[in-house]
Amino acid sequence: MATLSTDLLETSDKPSGRTRVLTALLVVAFALILAKAAGVLPEWLNRIPEAAIPPTAQVLDAIFNFIQNDLGLIYVTRFIAEGPLEFLLDTSANLLEGKRRWPNLGPIPWSAIAAVAAVVGYAVGGWKLAALGAGTFVWTAAIGQWKIAMQTMSVIVVAAPLAFLLGLVLGIAAWKYGWFERMLKPILSILQTLPFFTYLLPAVIFFKVGPTAGAVATITFAIPPMILMTTLGLKKVSPEVIEAGQMSGCTRWQMLRHVYVPAARTEILVGVNQVIMLCLAMVVLTAFIGMPGLGAKLLAMMGSFKLGRSFEIGVTIVLLAVTLDRMSKAWVVKQPVHFERGTPWWKRHQISLVALGLFIGFILLSQLFPILAEVGRKQHLSQGKEIDVIIKSFLAIDAIKGTTEWLRWFLNVKVLIPFRNTLLAIPTPAFILLVVAFAYWVGGRRPGIYAAVFFTIIAFSGWWDRSVITLYTVISAVALATLIGIPLGVIAARSERWSKSILLACDTAQTFPSFIYLIPAIMLFGVNDVAVVFSILIFAAVPLIRYTIIGLSSVPPEMTEAADMSGSTRRQKLMSVQFPLALPTMAVGFNQAIMFAFFMVIIAAFIGTQDLGQELQRTLAGTELGKNFVLGLNVSLMALTFDMAISSWAEQRKKRLGLD
Repeated sequence: MATLSTDLLETSDKPSGRTRVLTALLVVAFALILAKAAGVLPEWLNRIPEAAIPPTAQVLDAIFNFIQNDLGLIYVTRFIAEGPLEFLLDTSANLLEGKRRWPNLGPIPWSAIAAVAAVVGYAVGGWKLAALGAGTFVWTAAIGQWKIAMQTMSVIVVAAPLAFLLGLVLGIAAWKYGWFERMLKPILSILQTLPFFTYLLPAVIFFKVGPTAGAVATITFAIPPMILMTTLGLKKVSPEVIEAGQMSGCTRWQMLRHVYVPAARTEILVGVNQVIMLCLAMVVLTAFIGMPGLGAKLLAMMGSFKLGRSFEIGVTIVLLAVTLDRMSKAWVVKQPVHFERGTPWWKRHQISLVALGLFIGFILLSQLFPILAEVGRKQHLSQGKEIDVIIKSFLAIDAIKGTTEWLRWFLNVKVLIPFRNTLLAIPTPAFILLVVAFAYWVGGRRPGIYAAVFFTIIAFSGWWDRSVITLYTVISAVALATLIGIPLGVIAARSERWSKSILLACDTAQTFPSFIYLIPAIMLFGVNDVAVVFSILIFAAVPLIRYTIIGLSSVPPEMTEAADMSGSTRRQKLMSVQFPLALPTMAVGFNQAIMFAFFMVIIAAFIGTQDLGQELQRTLAGTELGKNFVLGLNVSLMALTFDMAISSWAEQRKKRLGLD
């Protein structure tokens, strides 16, 4: 999954570094005194009394019910769900999976779709992408997963264009009107940090369960990066291009259509890439609200511990993600082709004509050879049972079993449980002070103030202990990911060949839908806290490795040459020259790792946790919108606290190094 850094506030803080450290240490000292005196403190200083907790969830439920029923919003949303949206979803489902709806032309043969994917891949990126596009769909059909894959794709082909259009319009409005952008920024910051369960329940209540609710949740989840990239692209259009358009007598609409949007093409297409990837990530997760497809099948297979079949479905999801990612990225860098005046029509559209010809050709061939239309149950090449036997045999090897059992025992008994109990034992005011001290020390005054406000809101939400357990999981996973990711990034950065290979692996891993990371965790550790932390660790290590390599590789050569000439050892050069200059870039990776961890900890609720994710998952069984929103907001506020502190530190560091 990809996240964009929030920008809620200015980062110019007055206190000097020494003053900031001393102040933070004083706050920490006071917090530790409070924590030490926990046994003798009044109960209200340990935890907020239940009587003092405001009925936020109930108030929100009343507001939502008023909007839903009294104002009649439910009728509008149900009209959309049962009207145009359902029509679009039924049409795509009919064409791709053969659902009996208008236009009753489906399903399109898998071979025809694979052929078109090959042509599109060749058009945007050459033969390698053509092979990837065709190979992905051939694999999906051959392995017997075509129908469930098309159930997933039938939602994506509707959700992604709608998210693109809505994001583009809102992005243009934010660029055009400053007040609208200022209003939108904090909303987008919260939307990007809200756990995905918070998107699902409103979609279920206001729209119909199944593909319709899944499409709405997916569209809402995918819009923010499109808005941000559109606004960024339009702001970056050079004054010379604008002046040329004005001198040619363009109207406002013509300026937007023929000048601004084409000039912002790269940023807008990056937004399209993000929309596509977020749509795929979310549509897999909508299995929790009854959305059929790859996600639902994977959830069922993992629930019954059929690891072989889970592995095959995981490979299909990864192949689809990598294919869509590579093709959309290739589209970003591919420049538009311009033809001379008078070029024949067929020559200007030869790629489209080849795609159409192959599409029609394979449809006709599938009438003669049924296997080109559908791979039957007895014809597919699935080896799920065999893979299951291999995986279970591998895990039963004494050395593997002994290692995983020892790791599970050591991490649970010696690290995770003591750390969790320590955090839970800290009185609420002391805990808030520790977070404030961290945010102030790292980011300065404003992040410190926001940390105090955000964690006080969490304290009065009624879900303090669950929030602390969520934070404990995130901190544990990110700490372990840092111990693994930073050294790996440092080692890879020493060689250009290794850097390219590891960066390619990181880029590929970032396209994996988050569900995939649960598979190795469950395989190795079963269902427990260690599996939760391990799945988050893998997910969070990717940006740490990636940005460590990028940061160290971007250090100016003259700086490293000067260190070599002064006789520095490799370790001295790394610690005194490369790390200090690479830290602002590495901070981006650390920030992303924390954001990824907060996202993944909610998904890990499937494994079985005692945190906010588990409570959020339970809300899907009812209509507790207020509780759902409060829980989601708690996760968002914790994520925003760390995001603002680290982003503020990175900006200040860049200014001190003169990198801005």
